[in-house]
Amino acid sequence: MPTYDYRCPSNGQVVEVFHGMNEEILTWGALCQLAGVSPGDTDVNAEVIKLATGGNVVSSQAYRTNEPPCATGKPCCGGGSCEFSG
Repeated sequence: MPTYDYRCPSNGQVVEVFHGMNEEILTWGALCQLAGVSPGDTDVNAEVIKLATGGNVVSSQAYRTNEPPCATGKPCCGGGSCEFSG
């Protein structure tokens, strides 16, 4: 799930939460409930604003190495079995 930062203009606090892309958080109360924090003295109906946060761009070359996928040289967990699961 993506991470989002929200700011409450009523108290100036910024809170980070995880939620689905289609979910909308509109109030301080909803944000606090999702984050598992107390709303404190701020009105639970106070508006919150989703902040624009930077994303990470990873090129397709970023994680390529000359090493095999697993120490065995075979694909990990292929064929429904995994040598590395206990």
